[in-house]
Amino acid sequence: MDLPRLRLLWPQGRGARLRRAVQGALAAAVALALLVWWLLPSGGPAYPRQPLSFATGVANGVYEKYGMLLQGDLRTALPGVRVTLEHTEGSVDNIKRVASGRSDFTIAAADAVASYDGPGKSRLRAIARLYDDYMQLVVPADSPVRSIRDLRGMTVGVGQADSGVNLITRRLFTAAGMDMNKDVTAEPVGIDQAPAMLLDGRLDAFFWSGGLPTAAVAAMATPVARIKLVQLGDLVAPLHAMGPDMAYYRQAVMPADAYPAAQGGKPVATVAVANLLITTDRADAGMVERLTRAVIDSRDAIGTVVHAAQLVDLRTAVFTDPLPLHKGAVRYYRSVKP
Repeated sequence: MDLPRLRLLWPQGRGARLRRAVQGALAAAVALALLVWWLLPSGGPAYPRQPLSFATGVANGVYEKYGMLLQGDLRTALPGVRVTLEHTEGSVDNIKRVASGRSDFTIAAADAVASYDGPGKSRLRAIARLYDDYMQLVVPADSPVRSIRDLRGMTVGVGQADSGVNLITRRLFTAAGMDMNKDVTAEPVGIDQAPAMLLDGRLDAFFWSGGLPTAAVAAMATPVARIKLVQLGDLVAPLHAMGPDMAYYRQAVMPADAYPAAQGGKPVATVAVANLLITTDRADAGMVERLTRAVIDSRDAIGTVVHAAQLVDLRTAVFTDPLPLHKGAVRYYRSVKP
């Protein structure tokens, strides 16, 4: 039917109004379709396109390196989301930031999570269990120190005030029958400063809690600047006797090849604690589901640089005591359950 005949059958005034109505409806439908496409990209659940912050840790630490590498994977997993990294003092600081809403997600040691009793505690949720931190007591190769008790009267790096290192170190001294504030000169420095201070003679020893190997410690274990690692394994039983929060520590062994030049080809007994990737119940479920998938899928690629990340495992990732899993993480784990 040609246009003139259509106009005769459909009065022009009414037709114009109807045409405008149809055009408006079509425009609204297109806009709605674009909105759905934007919020629900193919290959995964919908999520908000808002910036996220990831609290990592001190410079040169394993948390920082892991966060830097994961940041790249999240660009693919969460298109349109800008993820920023935040330097912190470590686990205790990280938990405070996430619980208060200053950061969206972070890594923290399970013992620090269990000990946290501040605002927002009930809202904390886990995304995954990652890898274990190993407590490392580093001294010069010619040091007479053979156990933590030999540090009496020495100057010791004990980690920054709000770090997981400081929390564990204080407990280790207590387990050894010592007082960190009285029996040693405690310097609140982290892995970003402690290695240089040890080599310069400003420290007699330092404690570090991190995945194996930690690059900053490995860099010291050379023929030119030799160090050694002191066992801490005899403190596990005394730690456990200190209360229920100490159950997160386990007996562990640093393998002989963790720092070959610093261990004389021998394993070193120590204390280990699990790390958790955490957020709060405020986090969007779709975003967390995608983030969880990215963490598991990126294990091998990140593990080539951060060797500890090779231990991230789908079978153990769900064991996040003392925190319940976020509902978005639960959705992911159920989707890949055999």
